[in-house]
Amino acid sequence: MSTPDFFRSRLDSMIDLRHPLAVLATRVSWGSIEATLAPLFERPSRDGRVSEAVDLFGVSSLELAGGVSAAGRPRLPVRLMVGLLYLKHAYNESDDSVCERWAQDVYFQFFCGEEYFQPRLPCDPTNLVRFRQALGEAGVEELLAATIAAAVQMKAVKPVELERVIVDTTVQEKAIAYPTDSRLLEVARARLVQLAQRAGLALKQTYEREGKRLRRRAGGYAHAKQFRRLRRVLKRQRTVLGRLLRDIERKLSGAPDERRTQLRVWLERAWRICRQRPKDKNKLYALHAPEVECIGKGKARQPYEFGVKVSLAITEKHGLIVGARAFPGNPYDGHTLAEQLEQSSILLQDLPGTPQPKTVLVDLGFRGVDSEVSSVQLIHRGKHKTLTSTQRRWLKRRQAIEPIIGHVKHDHGMRRCSLKGQPAMRYTRCCVLPGYNLRWLLRAIVRLGLRSVFFILASLHWLANVTLQPALARHSHFRRADSRLPTGRTLGLARYAN
Repeated sequence: MSTPDFFRSRLDSMIDLRHPLAVLATRVSWGSIEATLAPLFERPSRDGRVSEAVDLFGVSSLELAGGVSAAGRPRLPVRLMVGLLYLKHAYNESDDSVCERWAQDVYFQFFCGEEYFQPRLPCDPTNLVRFRQALGEAGVEELLAATIAAAVQMKAVKPVELERVIVDTTVQEKAIAYPTDSRLLEVARARLVQLAQRAGLALKQTYEREGKRLRRRAGGYAHAKQFRRLRRVLKRQRTVLGRLLRDIERKLSGAPDERRTQLRVWLERAWRICRQRPKDKNKLYALHAPEVECIGKGKARQPYEFGVKVSLAITEKHGLIVGARAFPGNPYDGHTLAEQLEQSSILLQDLPGTPQPKTVLVDLGFRGVDSEVSSVQLIHRGKHKTLTSTQRRWLKRRQAIEPIIGHVKHDHGMRRCSLKGQPAMRYTRCCVLPGYNLRWLLRAIVRLGLRSVFFILASLHWLANVTLQPALARHSHFRRADSRLPTGRTLGLARYAN
């Protein structure tokens, strides 16, 4: 508890402590989160090194001491940054908007551990970027485990319910344009010209005007379904890109070392685009995002999705997310089940009783993997004749994961990943799920009628004033002014009398 400040308003006297966000602020185990994440943000210890210095007497060796440096700005509180990440994905905000909303919303500030109202931004939005990078995927999984532990602690989910889960896969799309061949060829040509000019290479020809003209012709022929003419345009685009690639490779030795290394990476990707054909496998679908896969989920409105496959695991009864993993390479759904159950077991290992998934409800995409997950009971529609009446009743809940996938995508930011690289996609997938669980906990608080610890204490004080004071006043030895109970207004709790 900090020193009282008489010139600022305390948040617990400004807000309704029965608000779900205020109740949840007292239910989350912030101490365990800080203890788990603190090692990730410790300053690294550097070894000492020997440096040569030149003075009037010649060259001398100077040994620089190592150790942990105390220089630099101290880090922001872990609870503040973790709370901002929770709120960002719970309410589908951006880094900038969640900081602006925090400066205006007293409940956001109370949830993040503030005691007094702060009419300023909590941090620069770029601090959230650096915090995510330092947090990593393992740290974000700790945030997901904290939400599960909070649900068990509030008795919103019984530990026995965690033994029966529903697993399904979806696709987290990458923020890329639809990968047509003509567009990929033109983007590769324009990008290589730009990089070569930055490296100081004098190209024989850039094909700038012809490239734009070919791109427009390809779009018109595709729209008119004149595929023979379209194939001729694509052949010319590949010829242009191949000439440009060979010209850059001949003159690559004259570029600086840093530019040369960067150019080699882009040359390799451009050659893949130049040589790939429509029916090839392992195609490159985006020049700047080679990790993107083409995944077909059998949807009539969207036959193909471009991103990475993601597996989700939820509880069968209440729909709390207890695990999520990304699987690059577009594997078969059934081959992802063992790793998904392994992650869920790790997230649940610190709960009381150590519940582990024992029954898994899946769709027909997980057939034929019973031997890989022999430790659990796999239930799907293909086993309908051999299931008991209880298991058939459980199987009717299998579809409950579909609306949860929709909410996670549309309400919590997992629909499209705008961050760069495959680690960023794994972070986005992991971090939006604690945001969903946070909203789930807020609904559970309303459903169960839970109250904050502060509100319970306030109610007890008010009850003592209302019920005991009139009874004690009837006795003569309690009528003196110095023996009366303190009133609710004296305790600052009069607003709870209504």
